[in-house]
Amino acid sequence: MKKYTMETIVGIFVTLGLICIGYMTVKLGNVHIFGDDSYQLIAKFTTASGLKIGNPVNILGIQVGRVEHISMDQANQKAVVHITIKNGIKVYDDAIAAIKTEGLIGDKYMSIDPGGSGTILGPSGVITDTQAAVDIVELVSKYAFGEIKNK
Repeated sequence: MKKYTMETIVGIFVTLGLICIGYMTVKLGNVHIFGDDSYQLIAKFTTASGLKIGNPVNILGIQVGRVEHISMDQANQKAVVHITIKNGIKVYDDAIAAIKTEGLIGDKYMSIDPGGSGTILGPSGVITDTQAAVDIVELVSKYAFGEIKNK
């Protein structure tokens, strides 16, 4: 009798441990099992240099989404960035999306000025007013080799 009680207790702990491991895997892996509480927007840039899938999307300095997919529009010669934004966050059609850098040589992220004087962008809405990332290395090299003139 005592043998079965010990095996039952061990079985319960093993089951709870596996459930905890599964939960942490889903949470840390950003996997959504029961649906997603976000919607997708598209931003078209002249260049998406340094931006990667998974980079954060910030509005007013607060992370509200992430970069999901980056592709190229051959016809218009644009980089197309698909992002997800949390539901409840309003982005208008006059929004401005910019690729920025955290610190001097940090990771890239997308910053969105949500606008406010137009209509609200729905799922698969396109942000057309964009600013590409500033290339620090290119600016330093231009300054170092005298391509920038002082007025």
